[in-house]
Order: sequence, then structure tokens, then C-alpha cells
Amino acid sequence: MNRDKGQTIYKWIMLIIIIVLITSLVTAFATYQYLSNRGSIKSAKTTNTLSGLEYTLSQFRSELEEQYIGEIHDEELIEGAIKGYVAAVGDPYTAYYTKKEMDSIMEETNGNYVGIGIYMMVDKTNNAISIVKPMEGSPAEKAGLLSGDIITKVDGVAYTGSEMDEASSKIKGEAGTKVKIEVLRNSQTKEFEIVRQKVLISHITAKKLDDNIGYIAITDFDGGCSNEFKTKYQELQKQGINKLIIDLRDNGGGIVDEAIDIADMITPKGATLLITTDKKQNEEITKSKSNPIIKMPVVVLTNSYSASASEILAGALKDNKVATIVGTKTYGKGVIQQLQRLSDGSGLKITTNEYFTPNHTKINKTGIMPDIEIDLSEEAKTKLELTEKEDTQLQKAIEVLKEK
Repeated sequence: MNRDKGQTIYKWIMLIIIIVLITSLVTAFATYQYLSNRGSIKSAKTTNTLSGLEYTLSQFRSELEEQYIGEIHDEELIEGAIKGYVAAVGDPYTAYYTKKEMDSIMEETNGNYVGIGIYMMVDKTNNAISIVKPMEGSPAEKAGLLSGDIITKVDGVAYTGSEMDEASSKIKGEAGTKVKIEVLRNSQTKEFEIVRQKVLISHITAKKLDDNIGYIAITDFDGGCSNEFKTKYQELQKQGINKLIIDLRDNGGGIVDEAIDIADMITPKGATLLITTDKKQNEEITKSKSNPIIKMPVVVLTNSYSASASEILAGALKDNKVATIVGTKTYGKGVIQQLQRLSDGSGLKITTNEYFTPNHTKINKTGIMPDIEIDLSEEAKTKLELTEKEDTQLQKAIEVLKEK
């Protein structure tokens, strides 16, 4: 009996020791895993999410195979799924592009464009696609499309502002082919059939006005814009200008570095040009690297379609007190996107940064207020071109420069 009792006590002691050892090992292992690899939980969650998505898509595919009476194109299904997945982020500027769309974007950015020749922008208030303006000499201009027209349909298919990328890709196409564009203009629907052509894109329009005032209009900030700006300015300088108007009206933006390079030509060396923050609120400050080549009085013209890189340039010049801003409040696109080309030729555009003016003024969904606010009449806003006398904003800019 005593022997049995002793064995029982021994077993209990050994059991307690084993439990303590196991508990210690499990605790030590769990602590090590947590400290050395905190990302494992996130990775597991991502893996589970992707597994669930894959399972759901496979179910959809099975149902389509069993019931859909038409032909199934796997590549189009995959592209559509990816587009929807990225669009569901809810950011109007984050998007997925197919290889064909990416090729078109890169060609346009480099100045080679085949289509009808229009600048477009999302009308956030009405979730519509608004024509900022037709390109000079483009098929769109010759057909009669105007600034302010709202694109409602392309080849009979309706599009909203959130579908501008899709509409844009449908508008583009091979030279010589036709596209039907339906627009809403002053509550009236109009339809245009336009032949696509190769459009030579020029970023800059320059001329000398009276009283030795130079005028440079920047239509966008695509590749080569800053070099073209510098060339045009130097040509005007040889003509004897001593004051300058930079027109950013209807300029929807483009490559940030192009706008920064132009700001660098006007601001003092070392001046802050741009402040950006990323997802982790890390701040990066961009400063002017060179001594200014433009040392004369400058007025910048803006309107509600001046967006993104236009706002970066206007904000840099305004805060550094090297230019007077005249016109109306800008669009308010204070975020920057990175465009990445993927290995299969497709692309992913992601909003990665928010930007602020040198004085740390917020731009996104706010816009930049001009120093001198001059609004245009509704009639003038819908005109493709204004004469110098009709253009009240331009006339105010000239008046301001005459006083300097």
C-alpha cells in the first residue's frame, strides 16, 4: 500500500514537471515568433484573403461554364476582375491598366498620341467626365467639341466619372477609325462622329503681348514640358519681354518633376518647392537646386480645372512670393500617384503621397485660392477660345503686371 502510494506521488510530480516544461517551451516559442516575425499574422491574413478570393472566383467560373450561353474569354475575365479589385479601394486615382492601355499612356506621355485629342477630367460634383479642352488642331477641335462638354456615351456605351479610364481607352484607337462621342452641353445632348488621328502634342503656347509682357500657356506637364518651357521663355526673352504671364488654366496636371523643374527656374536656390507625406506620415521636402533664370515679375493664371502638378507649381510660386496668382480657386487634387509597369506589360497606378505647398497648406479637396480672384461668366466658360479683350482674367493679369 505504501509502495502504491509512493508511485502515485511520483507520477504526479513527473506530470507537473512535464506540464511546466511544455508550458515554458510553448511560451518561449510563441514569444520568439511574435518578436522576430510580427508580420506573420498579417501574412497569414493576406494568404487567407487571397485563398478566399480564389475560391469565390473559381465558383463564379464554374457557374459561367455551366450556364452562360455566350463565349467566355478568360483573359478579359481576369483583367475585369483585377480592375474591379483595384477600383474597390475607393480612390478615384488608383487604377489598374491593361498592357494595351499602358502602351497608350506611355505613348501619350511621350508626346505620341492617337485618338481625337481632348483633355478630360472627372467632375467630382456630378461624377461625370468633363472635357477640359480639345487639343489645338485636333480632330476633336475640328469636330466642334468644346471645353465644359460632359461626355455621356462613347460608341453608345454610357460612362460616369469613376469610369473615365475605361472611357478614355475606348476613345483612343487606330488612326483612321471612327468613334461616336455623345456629350451634354447646356442641357442639350449632342453626338459627334470623329475620325481618330495621330495628334502631335505640344505642351506650350507662347507669344509676346503689348508692353513687353510675355505669355506662356502650359497645357499639361507631360515629358519634356520643362525643357519646352525654358526654350519658349528664352525666345520671348530675346524679344525683349520684362514681365511674364504663366497660364495654368485648364491644365489637369501630369509629371510632378516637370512642374518642379519649372518652379526651380523662378524661385531662389534652396527655397522649398514641395512637401509630401507618405502612408506612414514620413515627410519629404523638395527644394530648389539652382539659381533662378526668371527674375522678372510673374503672374500665374488659374481656374477650377488647374489641378495636381498645376497646383504644385502655383503653390510653390505663391508661397515663395515670386508670383501673383490671378483667377479662380484650383481643382484640389493634392495627392500624387506612382505608375508602375508590371512584368506582363500591364500597369498599376497607386496614390502614394499627399502633397502640401511650401507653407504646409493643404491642397487635397481644398484647392489654392488666388491672390486676386477673377471669375468668368458662364458664357465665357463654355467658349473654346476667348479673345484677349474678352478674357477678363488675362486682362487682370496684364493690369497687375503694368503696375509692377
